[in-house]
Amino acid sequence: MTKQDRTPVAISSDAFFFEKDKSNSILILGVGNYLMGDEGVGVHVIQEMAKLELPDYVDILDGGTGGFLLLNCFEAYKNVIFIDATMDGKEAGTISLLRPKFASDFPTALSVHDVGLKDMIEAVYITEANPDIQLFTVSIQEVIPMTIELSAKVKEAIPEVIKKIFELTAQLHD
Repeated sequence: MTKQDRTPVAISSDAFFFEKDKSNSILILGVGNYLMGDEGVGVHVIQEMAKLELPDYVDILDGGTGGFLLLNCFEAYKNVIFIDATMDGKEAGTISLLRPKFASDFPTALSVHDVGLKDMIEAVYITEANPDIQLFTVSIQEVIPMTIELSAKVKEAIPEVIKKIFELTAQLHD
């Protein structure tokens, strides 16, 4: 069975993050609400990455709107790369890389995951976990409730986001 024939399996146990030493691994964490159109682009990126052969040092996780449920990830990994949507006034599909140091450095969020994500990041910074956090954002123009479809420009950005993620993970792993 090839990698493309496999359906991604959701991991629901915290034990997944501690079954092996993750100190040399990089977590790619897509966040967003899959049922809100372009707002779910982070999750769509993870789904596309799940179809690819990934380096041994790269783990991917669909964080959805997980908030505090994702806190254990930051204890297990030294490097975490987020992917999320933002309404920053840029053209739809524009990709930006940020190095947020505080929750306030995260762009204004678009749905209910805002409070959970920002609060979780503040919690990460006050714990002893000190991961290097990087954030790829994809600019969107609107949030459309109750659709999983992405607009054309946001969908076209996904391969470029993945390319940039691979470039960054290779750089971080060196």
